[in-house]
Amino acid sequence: MDLQDFLLRARVLKLYRQALRTARMAPHDSRAELKQLIRQEMESNRDCKDKQKIRFLLSEGTERLKGLTEMLGMQGHC
Repeated sequence: MDLQDFLLRARVLKLYRQALRTARMAPHDSRAELKQLIRQEMESNRDCKDKQKIRFLLSEGTERLKGLTEMLGMQGHC
């Protein structure tokens, strides 16, 4: 694993942790389902080796997380 791989892996793990923290702010009845969805998304791309695709997925995941955070904030859960 070279430095670039290590840095990409760190960004992926950071996004995953942020998503799980955000899921804790969701209403109690939908929290488990949201955590499961986050895990499924991460697992479905676990074996991806294409660095460009990983960067794209990170960007897409960050935008989706931002949208979720804003939605939960509007609902008063943050």
